[in-house]
Amino acid sequence: MCGRYATTRSAADLSALFEAADATGAQAAGIVPRYNLAPTDPAPVVHLEQGARVVSVGRWGLLPHWARDPRQGARMINARVETAATARAYAEAYARRRALVPADGWYEWRRDGATRQAYFMTPRDGSVLAFAGLWSRWGPARMLTFTILTTAAAGVLAAVHDRMPLVLPRSRWGQWLGGGDPPAGGAEGVSRLGLEIRPVGPAVGNVRNDGPDLVKRVDPRRAPEPAQPTLF
Repeated sequence: MCGRYATTRSAADLSALFEAADATGAQAAGIVPRYNLAPTDPAPVVHLEQGARVVSVGRWGLLPHWARDPRQGARMINARVETAATARAYAEAYARRRALVPADGWYEWRRDGATRQAYFMTPRDGSVLAFAGLWSRWGPARMLTFTILTTAAAGVLAAVHDRMPLVLPRSRWGQWLGGGDPPAGGAEGVSRLGLEIRPVGPAVGNVRNDGPDLVKRVDPRRAPEPAQPTLF
């Protein structure tokens, strides 16, 4: 799964990276560096409007039009790619409203005996990640909400967690947004990015904490990591 991630680029930077128009408008101020983004937080999303790519601000946790309570979105932050096309909550968005969710990396936790170690999965070269996502608008205010698709963990990522966000390589961005089939598994996206599995401190476990210190590597002697520190 993906329950916490980091996204630190500005709307202008994302517009350039994703070749998308900046549609954040008055919400642009809401796109600030976030090192500990949690469910229901606002975050940048790339999607299509009238056939053109735009960067918008959405609320993490998809709300289908039939949802009665915005709190339901907290349970819809992830959609399994294997079932999203047919699941009641996601099928309509899967067919018509695809998204790219920009990220610097995501967090997962692994239990080692009595301890629980946090890891940050991030490209070693600092490049942007694009998670496959779905979006919807909800309520009278037409609030944009989104979910992140997950898939089986690829390679040594499985040593940390059995699921991971579906990472799309740049060559697949347009195909995904246009309604194409997702890549089979997560390996294609991560194999081109050289992801690092970075042990980080426990502060990220508290959603009230934020800042660049959260993504700093901690002493591996105090925070054991999987035997292979990088992917592919």
